[in-house]
Amino acid sequence: MIAAAAQVFAQRGYHNATTQDIADVLGIRQASLYYYIPTKEAALEQVCLDGAEGYVSRARAIQRGPGDAAQKLAALVRQHIEPLRDRADFVRVFLRERRHLPDSSRRRIGRHARRYERIVQQVLQEGVKSGEFRHGLDCRLAALAAIGMCNATAAWYGREPNAPLERIAGTFSTLLLNGAALPQTDAASPGSRARR
Repeated sequence: MIAAAAQVFAQRGYHNATTQDIADVLGIRQASLYYYIPTKEAALEQVCLDGAEGYVSRARAIQRGPGDAAQKLAALVRQHIEPLRDRADFVRVFLRERRHLPDSSRRRIGRHARRYERIVQQVLQEGVKSGEFRHGLDCRLAALAAIGMCNATAAWYGREPNAPLERIAGTFSTLLLNGAALPQTDAASPGSRARR
């Protein structure tokens, strides 16, 4: 039932979707749908909750599990984009449509998002404390950047050739852990090429 709602909201958007659309996907009468889902708004909230709850529990398990901060950050990236493999509708609805929820529902959903942000931030802070990550790293902004990069994948995943989830996760992890620039010891110093 909720998967059908996720499919309809992902394809049509919340405002363009109707409960009749959801009933059609299920092959039932619209009146029968109201026995399970009282309103379209309630269906959207449940889709968003289902989309968010798994992220927090998986992230908490990674944070408490084995490995150093770099390994945990890479695992967080993988688990963030992995649902695009078989739960893409839930992910896309959570990212694009939750803004249409009333304030009280949006606050409930927002608590999940903030818990997730804190876990990513804490893993980064652990890395700074252990000396794996550079001193002075703004862990809050780094966490938001990592989450934003992973979230953006939902907009283009499946349309980019030669970009399976494993490759995306590896590339994102490398960017987060190493950046895109060569270390100064390996790269020519700024302006050296101009002096040649």
